[in-house]
Amino acid sequence: MAGADDAVSLAELVDERRHLLAVACWLPGSGREAERVIDEAYRQWFGLPEAERNRIEEPRVWLCRAVGGACLSRPASPGQRGASADEVGGVLPDPSSPADGARRSLRARRGRPTSAEEHDTVVRAVREACACEDERRLASLLAADAAAFFDGGGKVRTLVRPVEGDVPVARSLLTLLARQPRTTLATHAVNGRTGLVVRYDRQVAAVISLDVVGPHVVHVWVTLNPDKLRTWNHTVRSR
Repeated sequence: MAGADDAVSLAELVDERRHLLAVACWLPGSGREAERVIDEAYRQWFGLPEAERNRIEEPRVWLCRAVGGACLSRPASPGQRGASADEVGGVLPDPSSPADGARRSLRARRGRPTSAEEHDTVVRAVREACACEDERRLASLLAADAAAFFDGGGKVRTLVRPVEGDVPVARSLLTLLARQPRTTLATHAVNGRTGLVVRYDRQVAAVISLDVVGPHVVHVWVTLNPDKLRTWNHTVRSR
């Protein structure tokens, strides 16, 4: 189980990836190749033993060095460009992942389906608590055994393991959504139910789906994987 203190703010995650992309684009001179280099750097990061990762005081510096090393180890491909918006997955969790067990557990424990109105009421209350940075109110909207899952797809430096417990989940969400002028949080249809969409500099940077039972959220699914968010940003630009 991951701790809430290990959470990273959305602004830090987005700015870190942008910085790495700038470094990688400058070295190989190709958008698509730069994305590959960044993904390789994050794979190296997540491949480190947890204890070793925890000893690294400046992850951004470590990742920059990994990007530089990856760039130097491969030839530039100037004829290549950025990945297509069609090369995207959805925001639902991978059915083969451990998180799918939580979905099955939810279905087993749910006495009656939560109505759309009840679901919307809870989600909007969560949005308001996050916007006001009210940890106590947010924790009260979460089940005591609530769990949050963060899907970075190995492409952003997010939490690897679930966060469990109402207060730890509340703290991890508030850390991720740390309020600042460049970050906005709004309700939006996600996987057929009301969820939350987080924008950073008007770009969709996270999509949050919530499982609600009665008056409480039992599971929070946070999608941060840039590949899975391309469809969201393409849709926004097309409007």
